[in-house]
Amino acid sequence: MRWCRFQRSDGPRYGLIDGDGVCPVDGSPFGDFWPRAERLPLESVHFLPPVVPPTFFCVGLNYASHIQHARERGMAAAVIPERPEIGYRANSALVGHGTPVVRPADCTGRFEAEGELVAVIGRRVRQCSRQEAVDAVFGWTIGNDVSARAWQKSDRTLWRAKNSDTFKPMGPWIETDIDPMTSRTIIDLDGVPAAEFATGDMIFDPFDYICEISRYITLVPGDVLWMGTETVVEMEPGKTLSVTITGIGTLSNPVEIEASVTTAEEQL
Repeated sequence: MRWCRFQRSDGPRYGLIDGDGVCPVDGSPFGDFWPRAERLPLESVHFLPPVVPPTFFCVGLNYASHIQHARERGMAAAVIPERPEIGYRANSALVGHGTPVVRPADCTGRFEAEGELVAVIGRRVRQCSRQEAVDAVFGWTIGNDVSARAWQKSDRTLWRAKNSDTFKPMGPWIETDIDPMTSRTIIDLDGVPAAEFATGDMIFDPFDYICEISRYITLVPGDVLWMGTETVVEMEPGKTLSVTITGIGTLSNPVEIEASVTTAEEQL
């Protein structure tokens, strides 16, 4: 089953993907729902992030080759983790499939995409076993962890380097019937392949993280867990960056540059 979330004139609504169409749904995938007696062409739908998470969890360095690449670029703190550890991102950075990623006018340096598997939690769990962690996953979607590297180096936190508006595309939908540990992640720029890796080639898998998080934090339906990436791809304004995870689908977003803005210092 594939669940999407899309914009209608009366507001956001969930839907079920049916081939090349979408069946609008009353209710939620995390509770009771009732499909409507209508079907919309897929190409007519304005996709939103498939869920607005109560908590947006994220994994940092979770692929060995990504850690090696980071060390080669001067990140001395990039080491193989000894246990699953978690971070957070801002819901305000989320956008859906097809919505532009906007590079801020004053953002310089490398502007990079990180294609990631995303686990969507479907049930409340606390201090769970591994099997309970497996059962807690409602489905899977795709994320692009956009990163502004100069800001990542200069700022004390990742507040803008990872969390600026539009920096977290997610979608296009949630796939409930797949084992993504056997999938492949493919990143391309305007249809030209740029990177490919085995999605499941992680240091710690999603269920390791769910178990570890739930020792201290209650996970609830709709929470998301972004699982990190093996490689990064530089994003070029004027082109479209696509992340495909086999068995799930393709998340595509055009890249734009923000129109020049006047800073507070320039106004003085």
